Amino acid sequence: MRRVFPIAGFTLAAIFLFVGFHTEAVNNSFAERFAIDGKTAQTGDSGKYNFDKPHCFIGFKARHMGLIEVPGFFRDFTGTVDFDAKDITRSSVEFTAKTTSIDTGVAARDRHLRTADFFDVEKFPELTFRSTKVEKKGKGWIVSGDLTMHGVTKPVSIPFQISGWLPADERSGGKMGIAGETTVNRRDFGINWGNNLPSGVPVVADEVKIVLQIEAGKSRDTAPKAE
Repeated sequence: MRRVFPIAGFTLAAIFLFVGFHTEAVNNSFAERFAIDGKTAQTGDSGKYNFDKPHCFIGFKARHMGLIEVPGFFRDFTGTVDFDAKDITRSSVEFTAKTTSIDTGVAARDRHLRTADFFDVEKFPELTFRSTKVEKKGKGWIVSGDLTMHGVTKPVSIPFQISGWLPADERSGGKMGIAGETTVNRRDFGINWGNNLPSGVPVVADEVKIVLQIEAGKSRDTAPKAE
């Protein structure tokens, strides 16, 4: 039960690498088709977008024994993007994940992660992010906000890109894709479990990458009406 991030993580890592390369190819095709650079949104794209849960990934990667980054994710979450196409810096995003829904592909490890050693899910059942600012950065963007995890709130900044658009049609009110990644120190949030190998290398790294792949959409009743 104390063997956190065992070798089975290699298989998960390989799967996520495959998915990541595939997603990158898809995102590139979106960029070519819609010339996505953060400036091409039309006024009609403004509005509130809800996370499309089956097509989202709210996850993390933690280095195990200094060897590889083992991935995990949260199965149960909600989120919204309040998007201003005329001025993206006036947009906002928020999401909430249920910590008990953590999934790294290994049941024993997940049970340990739910204990007081890590997320302490009975005491802290949710982690949340609320944005406070969006700003342009090169060809992408940065959203800054407050991340609350394990009962501790800290400011974090997440570089992201708008990876694709689908216009409103008879099936939906329009969709957008967002990809972002940042790194936090788990000890900043009071998650301190862990020990070192005899060489001094930590079994579980303090630095943890947060990985977001978000597909969000508007319902048809909030979509722009055709003229």
